[in-house]
Amino acid sequence: MYLVAITGNCTILFVIKTDQTLHTPMYYFLSMLVLSDLGLSFATLPTMLSVLWFNHRVIHFDACLIQMYFIHTFSIVESGILLAMAFDRLVAIRNPLRYRSVLTNETVIKIGVGVALRAIFLVLTASFLLKRLEYRRINVLSYTFCLHQDILKVGLSDRRISSVYGLIVMLTSTGVDSLLLVFSYFMILKTVLGAFSKEECFKTLRTCFSHLCAVLGFYIPMLGLSMIHRYGNHASPITYIIIANVYLLLPPLMNPIVYSMKTKQIRTRILNKFQKGRKQ
Repeated sequence: MYLVAITGNCTILFVIKTDQTLHTPMYYFLSMLVLSDLGLSFATLPTMLSVLWFNHRVIHFDACLIQMYFIHTFSIVESGILLAMAFDRLVAIRNPLRYRSVLTNETVIKIGVGVALRAIFLVLTASFLLKRLEYRRINVLSYTFCLHQDILKVGLSDRRISSVYGLIVMLTSTGVDSLLLVFSYFMILKTVLGAFSKEECFKTLRTCFSHLCAVLGFYIPMLGLSMIHRYGNHASPITYIIIANVYLLLPPLMNPIVYSMKTKQIRTRILNKFQKGRKQ
């Protein structure tokens, strides 16, 4: 899964970088999504392989905290980029003539920097709050990687502030993003159904298919993991493990596959690159 995720994402990034015709806002946002997926993969890879391949189950607290920081930072970045991609599709469908003037290169850069800074500072505060808690010398975590909820669960001192702050982070990042995503797709559907014929409607909505798959692949496992941590006190440990693995491994794995298969420009250029490589 890691090989497919890393190879697939790197391939899409290479194709976008080397093909000048793909230097548009839509593919700039896709590049940002690819980078966040690669970040998630590399953040979980060391401990995942050390546990499953070498049965090495020990991690220092500071290393665990660093891994947690990068996992949650890239998750929030991915949520923000998915929202930016929805905005990109909304502008392209509602105001195609103003698309270039609204989503200039400068605007795209500002959105990317804003999404990254939001994630960096939100998770940084959560890390400091966890650092201040007291822990036993040895704790057993539920997963092969470190997550905020899991570290919080094994703390000895009062963890109410960290718990409340974690909830605030989730609501102000992925919570707000998900509501705005729903609103964006409502506006897209309203525009398409009101202004296009049946055939044009279907053709226009196909341009959103890859993005919609990425959104569902990211938010459904994340929502399941959040719900089971809040309300699934009596759930089987295997349930926690499966949902957490799906949440962190599915988006980096599925996004390059879906975009390669369903985005004609990406698919065509990948095939052309392979054909050139074979001829050489």
